[in-house]
Amino acid sequence: MDIFDFAMEKEKLSENYYRGLSGKTENKGLKNIFGMLAGEEANHYDVVSKMKEKTPVEVSQTSVLSDAKAAFSKMRESTENFNFDISQIELYKKARDIESESRDFYLEKAEQVTEEHPKGLFLRLAEEEKKHYFLLENIIEFVSRPQQWLENAEFHHLEEY
Repeated sequence: MDIFDFAMEKEKLSENYYRGLSGKTENKGLKNIFGMLAGEEANHYDVVSKMKEKTPVEVSQTSVLSDAKAAFSKMRESTENFNFDISQIELYKKARDIESESRDFYLEKAEQVTEEHPKGLFLRLAEEEKKHYFLLENIIEFVSRPQQWLENAEFHHLEEY
């Protein structure tokens, strides 16, 4: 299996995982965030597929962090009671670990290729996976202690970087 097929498989598995997480949570805000992450992984799949076909493609800047920040703001304003069990937290930690592995994979592949265009695309994909990791860290913190997390009106948790 070549690196493109492997990357496409990883992206498809991640997309399916997020769709599964979205179906497992009752929280509308988290459903929305997991749906966004699934869409992001589907876009990554398309980018890698085009790379494999040697079709010109760019990795566009996403708004996943700002969109998630808006979703968290809505959750903060809602009267919904937040109760999460430990099994949900473990699923979110697994998703975070998948993002870390994906980021490392793309960084490794960027080191291995010599052509500038694929190298740049792999680096951009690694950056996107880093954002997903960061977002999942915030979700884990949120579900671990929602009242304390939501009290921070400035949302320093989701600073863009």
